[in-house]
Amino acid sequence: MFRHAITRKPGDNFAHGITTSNHGAPSYELIMKQHEAYGKTLRSLGLELIVLNALPNYPDAYFVEDTAVVTPNVAIVTNPGAESRRGEEATVETVLAKYRKTVRIQTPGTVDGGDVLMVGSHFFIGISERTNKEGAEQLGSIFKEYGNTWTTVIVEEGLHLKSSVNSIGKNTLLITERFAGRDEFKGYDKIILDKTEEYAGNTLLINDCLITPKGFPNTMKKLEATGLDIIELDVSEVRKMDGGLTCMSLRF
Repeated sequence: MFRHAITRKPGDNFAHGITTSNHGAPSYELIMKQHEAYGKTLRSLGLELIVLNALPNYPDAYFVEDTAVVTPNVAIVTNPGAESRRGEEATVETVLAKYRKTVRIQTPGTVDGGDVLMVGSHFFIGISERTNKEGAEQLGSIFKEYGNTWTTVIVEEGLHLKSSVNSIGKNTLLITERFAGRDEFKGYDKIILDKTEEYAGNTLLINDCLITPKGFPNTMKKLEATGLDIIELDVSEVRKMDGGLTCMSLRF
């Protein structure tokens, strides 16, 4: 059960962030409306929302999930894989220290929170362009110290692991076709995304409710079969910046 969430307001220069998207030019006015709706949704699900101010020198900083991994026992402050994002984590660490013991990933290790998927007491750590082997091993050692297990997963396509795989409760993963057959995910029930709707894989489970991107009807039908409450949110501007629903908050 999550009780808190940290978000950060997008800055007016958010469009200067890192992206490979070809979905058009993002709108500041629209992303602010979408970000506000996201925060209201988290509050409606019972979370205390901690909203941080924009960081003008870090246009990607509203993707706050990448700066930390929060477990029931400890908060691991990351060392982001993109050099332009290093420094965002400092203000997040200050907030997390009020709720958890904090530890840090040390250079040369790099970790983005978007590469870390928690399923019960087990953690999948994606090895990607943003999270390297050294960072994953540091993170795994911390997990083990607190009684958790962990597995690395090579992320061959997509920015982060959670771009392709997310937990939606009851031993079930929402997963892309290319990840579904991977040995790391044996033993889990799977809802496999249509290739045309892979973006909807970045769906967020909050306290028995699924928050999913708007505009993916086939995925919506598959999620309805879970019996969980579902909220659709428009995240068109976030998508233009290679982001998704999980990226915009830290839940704990």
